[in-house]
Amino acid sequence: MSPIKRGQLEEMTQYFVPPTFRVQKDDDHFFRNLQNNGRVYRSLTSEEIEILVKNNNTAESWDTLFVTKHFNPNLVRNCDFWGMVRIGDMTPGYLEYNKLCLPVGLNNCSVMSCDIGDNVVLRNVHHLAHYIIGNETILFNIQEMLTVDHAKFGNGIVKEGENEKVRIWLEVANENGGRKILPFAGILPADAYIWSSFRDQSDLMRRFQQMTDDQGDVRRGYYGIVGNNSVVKNCRIIKDVYIGENAYIKGANKLKNLTIQSSPEEPTQIGEGVEMVNGIIGYNNRIFYGVKAVRFVTGRNVQLKYGARLINSFLGPNSTVSCCEILNNLVFNFHEQHHNNSFLIASTVMGQSNIAAGATIGSNHNSRAADGEIIANRGFWPGLETNFKHNSRFASFVLVTKGTYEREMNILFPFSLVSLGQDSSTIQILPAYWFRYNMYALARNSWKFQKRDKRKVKDQHIEMNYLAPDTVEEMYSALKKLKHELAQKEGFDPAHLETDTPVTEEPILLLEGLVKNGRAQVRKPIQGYRLYRRMIAYYGQLELMRAMDKRGTEAPHENPAEYLSKNMHVDHNWMNIGGQLIPEHQVYEIIEQVKQGKINSWQEMHHAYDRLWQQYPEKKMWHGVHMLLKVTLTSNEDIDCSWIIDQLREMITTDKLLLEWTIQSRQKDYDCDYRRMTFRNDKEMIAVMGDPKENPFIQEVQDQHKHLVQKASQIIDRLTTIPE
Repeated sequence: MSPIKRGQLEEMTQYFVPPTFRVQKDDDHFFRNLQNNGRVYRSLTSEEIEILVKNNNTAESWDTLFVTKHFNPNLVRNCDFWGMVRIGDMTPGYLEYNKLCLPVGLNNCSVMSCDIGDNVVLRNVHHLAHYIIGNETILFNIQEMLTVDHAKFGNGIVKEGENEKVRIWLEVANENGGRKILPFAGILPADAYIWSSFRDQSDLMRRFQQMTDDQGDVRRGYYGIVGNNSVVKNCRIIKDVYIGENAYIKGANKLKNLTIQSSPEEPTQIGEGVEMVNGIIGYNNRIFYGVKAVRFVTGRNVQLKYGARLINSFLGPNSTVSCCEILNNLVFNFHEQHHNNSFLIASTVMGQSNIAAGATIGSNHNSRAADGEIIANRGFWPGLETNFKHNSRFASFVLVTKGTYEREMNILFPFSLVSLGQDSSTIQILPAYWFRYNMYALARNSWKFQKRDKRKVKDQHIEMNYLAPDTVEEMYSALKKLKHELAQKEGFDPAHLETDTPVTEEPILLLEGLVKNGRAQVRKPIQGYRLYRRMIAYYGQLELMRAMDKRGTEAPHENPAEYLSKNMHVDHNWMNIGGQLIPEHQVYEIIEQVKQGKINSWQEMHHAYDRLWQQYPEKKMWHGVHMLLKVTLTSNEDIDCSWIIDQLREMITTDKLLLEWTIQSRQKDYDCDYRRMTFRNDKEMIAVMGDPKENPFIQEVQDQHKHLVQKASQIIDRLTTIPE
């Protein structure tokens, strides 16, 4: 049987929406008219028809070609019109974009059932059907551009009369589809994470699917859109694509079933050789040079380029991916992956991550099905040519060195360095590595994220600081574990941990529960304990300073100790929900509200995130003060002005130490003989690498230290005048 259907010519333009599915039985253009905002058109005059014919234009019927008041037939040449076509104003002139200048008007086009805006350029569009084209847009050299009556524009909905099997799911975080979610325009990483994580709550899953169906419209008949001031040129196939305003699309091979979000403030660009099917593209995306994407979502300010493959995955905002393959993943914000021979498969990566060349994270299953997965908290940095066994889990800010890790791992120590021993099977962990040995990179990351967040609309709230409730709680758990394990060592005095006495030789801890069927070596545990304790205290001291600053504004006459004790309310269990940190009990409250019908839409869900984000600074502040009390073994009754002053002074000391470590970790690059040996002299090295004294980040850290000292000193001065 031939796949090609033959019909009568007069039927070609009459049945865009089958009569069974029309909202109004005799109206094939119901949604088209709604989308076009009820613009007023008129019929052609006989003089206009004569000019159009003279300019080698044809129409199925001139009675179904409608125009606006200022239509100019002289600007329409060599075009075929089928069905009802409506054309806006035309003024002689040209549109220019990136030095491409084209005269306003329609030339060499075949147009079927479209609405065309004011002062557009349509040139060499071989087949354009069922689209609404915005004002001052350019469509140039396009082979095929059409919309079908059941178009979903990348949203995971099913239109009336369709089989449920056609619904598009994203099988994130696991290759077996067990964590699948539905895409929709406006979906946030937080939505995707809650949906993919709480799989045991079937009623929640049903509510999410219903909310997604309600987000779209299951009725048939919507037209494709090209927003105002957009440019689409030199493309082959564009089908069922919604294109926002100010988008720039050039040289794409195939775009199908997509929503391309774009605005004057956050324009999206898609370039040469790109093929994208079944997805939602975020605002201010840059997608170029042979990218392949199927069943996907990208957040705001994402870059995909150089042949990157994004399949069955959610890629969060402010991420950049080049060359590599990302398959079945849920990735939060600020993800970097730039290498053709790197793979990220079946993982949940919670942001601020960087995947090195040769890293193979995925498809190394140890079960009889492709159902393994990896969970990495934020700050995940697997090194060159690393590969892991599913299932594995990593704490925040874990750096993994080159190697094949043949056993499943559960790395509980944040800010640690993980490496292979000399026998290539022993796992070695250096807790709190980042603080002592790579502080420049750690501090610069938080600074870099702030600089690179180009989103005009912060729809997904993101905690960018490496010291936050999630990482501090992880450090506290690691601190307790180190203390417990060290206490088991014969002859070891736990009190030794609370001093700064230098350690000549540290024990090596052999811990179970970190590696399957084996033990991990934890090196320099005393140093790790002390660094964790210092950094938790530093986090708490920063928040204590903020609390004292707030007290000076809202309750200047209240005793500081009473102010702290009265206001302290603490959440301990925190979840990273797409980059936003939320107390666990509040996440469950949102879930219950969804299940009970108190939250009935994704917009309401997002409003709930917004409300919690407004509460976050204060919750973080009191969490910090409480954690400071825990690591300093201080009860509420022991708080007085002297204690607060001591903590602020200790904060200044720690901040100065971190500044020194930051400078030292960068200076190592200049002092290492093996880094220097490619340069003829120091001047050449400075010319190539830059002068460390002029490093803008280090200068900013120095300025921040001065500001912190100044602010802390002011608070200390105020506190010294308060009688005990």
